[in-house]
Amino acid sequence: MFTLEIDGVAIAVINGSEEVARDLFTCDGFKDDIQAMKSDGKVLWNGTSPLKIRAATEEETEIFEDALAEDDSEEDEPFEPDARHAETASNDDEEEDEDGEDDADIVFLVDIDEDAGLDS
Repeated sequence: MFTLEIDGVAIAVINGSEEVARDLFTCDGFKDDIQAMKSDGKVLWNGTSPLKIRAATEEETEIFEDALAEDDSEEDEPFEPDARHAETASNDDEEEDEDGEDDADIVFLVDIDEDAGLDS
């Protein structure tokens, strides 16, 4: 697992390879997201600070695993797959399995402000 760190603050953990972590944490879409998302009223990334990707600590790995376990046990309506999504996902999985990217999950280590989250 790898952690995205900005200005000495651990922001997020991903359970992919280092290559997948670098690809996802440094892609334009993710950068746009972390410039729009806020924690305690401050944007996660100012657009200029270096994005440091490093091996996750044991504590960060534990937080990641706990968050995924909690997410699996919750039954939130917005996240229940519908038939159309399930069909699309199964078609996409075949292509993504070859790249190994479908196994990557991201967990934020900072609290994200509800009113400053993403619109989608």
